[in-house]
Amino acid sequence: MAQTTEARPGADAPVVNTPNPKGTPWPVSFVRSAVGKKWMMALTGVGLWGFVFVHMIGNMKLYLGKEPDGRYAIDVYGESLRTLLFPILPHHVFVWLLRVGLIVMFAVHIWAAVTLTAMNRRARPVSYQSSRDYVAANFASRSMRITGVAILAYLIFHLADLSWTGTGSTWVRGEVHNNLIASLQRPWVAAIYLVGNLALLLHLYHGTWSMFQTMGLNNPRWNGARRLIAGGMALIVGIPNVLFPILIVTKIVK
Repeated sequence: MAQTTEARPGADAPVVNTPNPKGTPWPVSFVRSAVGKKWMMALTGVGLWGFVFVHMIGNMKLYLGKEPDGRYAIDVYGESLRTLLFPILPHHVFVWLLRVGLIVMFAVHIWAAVTLTAMNRRARPVSYQSSRDYVAANFASRSMRITGVAILAYLIFHLADLSWTGTGSTWVRGEVHNNLIASLQRPWVAAIYLVGNLALLLHLYHGTWSMFQTMGLNNPRWNGARRLIAGGMALIVGIPNVLFPILIVTKIVK
């Protein structure tokens, strides 16, 4: 049985209907299919959006300054993450379980994106005849790949800058407030954070839009609501994250 494809105008990518080889368990064949990969991207995308939202809320403690005991509020928050579920679990154990879960979600999300792109290229050996159709059908998917790579590079830099050993500024383990201020007061670092978070904003917008399509909610009657929800989910996380480097590099927040 031959592999078949179906392209819809304005869709992010053609749907690839892969036959189920005899004897292959349904979960395996589903994961191998384009629809399965899109669902995996959608579900991990929701989980990762939840992470960046909670992360953003925690970072906003930067604006609270110092607690009555003289410690910075964001430092207290950082310490609380390391002691989650203590004494039920030893220090750092639960936060490492969360980190492992995030790593798995990132890996699955990236794997699904890469393999889906390769599958779509094999399914469409001939490019669109109309450049307008090509732009309409591929703008979202192409921008997702570009912003996805930008986010991955930004994430590696962010971890090196504020979680591992620092990138040249004064860095002391556990001093979240001072590390953040010292790092982002350097204009070149603030620029990296600004570009990275703008890429995240665009990725969240197109990702949320594509998620609705994956779920079958792509009726033109709902496009207005889809844009509103996609834009809202992107801006809720994007605006505060973009403001952090701007407010720190201009020394409005010290």
